Amino acid sequence: MLYIIDSANVEEIRKCVEFYPVDGVTTNPTIISREKSDFPSLIKEIRSIIGPDMMFHIQTTASDAESIIEEAIALKRTVGGNFYIKIPISPEGLKATMELKKMGIKVTMTAIFTQQQALIAAKAGADFVAPYINRLDNIVSDGVHVVEEIVNMFNLYDIKCQVLAASFKNVEQVHKVAMVGSHAVTINPDLFDKLVYHPLTLYAVDDFATDWENVYVDNSVLDLLKGEANGNKGIKAESMKSLKPLTLKDSEENSAEKK
Repeated sequence: MLYIIDSANVEEIRKCVEFYPVDGVTTNPTIISREKSDFPSLIKEIRSIIGPDMMFHIQTTASDAESIIEEAIALKRTVGGNFYIKIPISPEGLKATMELKKMGIKVTMTAIFTQQQALIAAKAGADFVAPYINRLDNIVSDGVHVVEEIVNMFNLYDIKCQVLAASFKNVEQVHKVAMVGSHAVTINPDLFDKLVYHPLTLYAVDDFATDWENVYVDNSVLDLLKGEANGNKGIKAESMKSLKPLTLKDSEENSAEKK
């Protein structure tokens, strides 16, 4: 599954690119407007951060097919690389999509709320369709189920279009769309941090650190390896506790303590 950053904040994007295995960036007019920045400069800077190979989805603000096509061409020329024009589903959007596909410009059809919207967008040539999970949940329409049925339809008819699930508020929603086969998710930077967080993970890491320090104190793995290579010179020997082979009794006591 592809992980995409749903943000136009350059610092947040830079952090996600550094720490997470992301595949690109999505934006929309609301996300862009939050930055209150010069638009051409902003999208060029985002491209410079993510490089030419990552996907960059930028949404049109036009509503008629001719203007959508003009904006798509101009945006592709501006940011280059692996570019997708985002187009909200509509008759004009579908018309533009069919023309853009002839021109070799990739399309993400967005603002998808129904299975049939997704199917007709795919038929028009969209490379991705973007159903809004949380917004569907808010009107008791089960966003995950909508994604599941879209994925099943695409598989049934051997359609190459992929599902790019959007509009998430929590990790549970991300997990559930992954379980029903969504090809990609676009999430805000905060959710990337939440995807890897678990209190028991922190507890386990603390245990590892405590057990290590009980024996090696403030010597790191690298300290010890460098010390061995240098004949134990440089090891903080004065800070190391006496080492002795661990007995079965010691092991049982340690296990009992952790329980």
